[in-house]
Amino acid sequence: MTVFAAVQRTEGEAVLPSVEARRACRNGMASSTAGVANGFVQGNLAILPEKLAGAFHRFCQLNPKPCPIIGMSDVGDPRIPALGLDLDIRTDVPRYRVWRDGEVTDEPTDIMNHWRDDLVTFVLGCSFSFEEALLDEGLPIRHIEHNVRVPMYRTNIACSPSGPFEGPMVVSMRPFKPADAIRAVQITSRFPSVHGAPVHLGHPHSIGIKDVAKPDYGDPVPVADDEIPVFWACGVTPQAVIANAKLPFAITHAPGLMLVTDLRNRQLAVL
Repeated sequence: MTVFAAVQRTEGEAVLPSVEARRACRNGMASSTAGVANGFVQGNLAILPEKLAGAFHRFCQLNPKPCPIIGMSDVGDPRIPALGLDLDIRTDVPRYRVWRDGEVTDEPTDIMNHWRDDLVTFVLGCSFSFEEALLDEGLPIRHIEHNVRVPMYRTNIACSPSGPFEGPMVVSMRPFKPADAIRAVQITSRFPSVHGAPVHLGHPHSIGIKDVAKPDYGDPVPVADDEIPVFWACGVTPQAVIANAKLPFAITHAPGLMLVTDLRNRQLAVL
């Protein structure tokens, strides 16, 4: 696990945009976090009972592309100070998913009533972080342009199993013209902590995607005739694995509605 130093809540007297985003969640904001608090790292959630945490940690180590760990809580502690000094994992995500026996049974805006003393929180890197770098290079991000959630798909790419955790990799998709797709590969390769380079370009059928206009999670976006779909490993993968394993109990974020941390995206770049 990559360990980051705790960051300050404020710069001078100004409240960080990431703190403002978390406060909005506590006040009931339940919309996509794409483009929210630009410059700050967002994360996917997997919250599991302690007895499953070891196996899931190993699953992440075996599958670093879809599941790069950027933060982890102590048992029963809703705080992760390394990601935000005032962060409370029970209230600071726009919408959660509560899983029982592999099925989503509730999608609350906080999990105070579901919290238990044996839970361990994993925060996984999110592709929203490398989108800032793509935008800085003038590359268009279609789901941001259309103000919708990024489209995500279950694939036929099998994850390496660990204990009860096994199943398909989930990918997110952004369409680009071929020259821009090459540049996107170069840019995102600098961010291994948030999925890194794409896992597939073009030909969605070859990774088990029947129709890019019908994502399994998120919202569809148009792909122009002169564009190709580019697919990145996605932190929603644990949700497909949780469903496949039919775990008795787990909590995740709702796809596209992420935890906003106080880490800076630039802290995750390796070059």
